[in-house]
Amino acid sequence: MPSHDFRVGEGHDTHRTIPGRPLMLGGVLIEPSPFGLDGHSDADVLLHAITDALLGAAALGDIGDWFPNTDDRWKGANSAELLQTVLRDVKDRGWDIINLDCTVHAERPKLMSWKPGIRNRLAELLEIEPERVNVKAKSGERVGPVGREEAITADAVVLICHR
Repeated sequence: MPSHDFRVGEGHDTHRTIPGRPLMLGGVLIEPSPFGLDGHSDADVLLHAITDALLGAAALGDIGDWFPNTDDRWKGANSAELLQTVLRDVKDRGWDIINLDCTVHAERPKLMSWKPGIRNRLAELLEIEPERVNVKAKSGERVGPVGREEAITADAVVLICHR
């Protein structure tokens, strides 16, 4: 067995856009925004993808196992708190986050100016330095559900190491 046990996890999530709801991405309120995201919790698609990536890396299932959308306890839940619950469990099992790379796919709003704030918030939530977090934003180029502004998706890859 190697002296360091490294694992990679990937996560993906998709939520439909709906008017009249706040848009949360990476634990940051994006405003103004013409819409928010539909979901059982606050529908933070980026935090959901990151949570799934952490769970996958630690071989602990997925976000639906931990926080099922059929359970009213999680209705309107703050996705940052869900992520921190998973992070505590992953750390309690002896794992540390090495880095996170994530991508938000959204036609609107344009996220260029929001990326530094999202990066800092993710670093804070994950208890790592901002230099270990990378946030990318891609448009849908007017193709598919993202391009037609029907949905926002997010992908995340995380590397963890056992102490």
